[in-house]
Amino acid sequence: MKPDRHLPNGTRALASVGRVRVRERTSDRVYAELASAIRDLRLPPGASLSETDLAEQLHVSRTPLREAIARLVEGGLVSVVPQVGTRVELIRLSDVEQARFVRESFESAAFEVACENPVRDVTVLRTLLAEQERCWGIHDPDGFFAADEALHEQIFTMSGYRGAWQVMQPMKMHLDRIRRLSLPEPETLRLLIDEHTAIVDALQAGNVTAGRAHISRHARRVLQTAPALRAQHPGFFAD
Repeated sequence: MKPDRHLPNGTRALASVGRVRVRERTSDRVYAELASAIRDLRLPPGASLSETDLAEQLHVSRTPLREAIARLVEGGLVSVVPQVGTRVELIRLSDVEQARFVRESFESAAFEVACENPVRDVTVLRTLLAEQERCWGIHDPDGFFAADEALHEQIFTMSGYRGAWQVMQPMKMHLDRIRRLSLPEPETLRLLIDEHTAIVDALQAGNVTAGRAHISRHARRVLQTAPALRAQHPGFFAD
């Protein structure tokens, strides 16, 4: 996959957020859609962003769009350069490492708290593992990523600290983009499923030591794949 710095004419990379009768700001919905598109690489690293095109695709006015872009700039996912334009930021491995540290720390702590519960129902986790197996079998990386995210979120839910999962999402976006780059490889999916299974087994057994070790190994895998991904997609990386 080569970096596409301009969305092809006629391509709808973004879903309309329009106007809906909910107590949620339009700028929040715009931010959520743009952030999702950046994370999923529908808006790849280095892509130029036109306010006119984005407003048309999202069916919103310029004001909420600019508010959303300002939040993305603050999060380091978009840059606005006067006289040059707006673009999706390239992947910086320093940002990825920061996000990895936060995710590993939070998830290890959530895992330990979840293990303290004498009744640990891992039914949802086993169902998500089965979904990951299904996605691997039919070569569906998008479905796998969704099931992957749901599995990790469920660990936070079981700990009673689901809010911590939400708090780390903006920073985790830097990690998620490189995770998405690695997913088309079937052998990568297989390794991830095996690691997920080991984490779930440790949670069911209440084995904190094994679980923390599995989570650490799992969280750091993305750093091991980074050099090869950078070689395959040099236009996506800043360092």
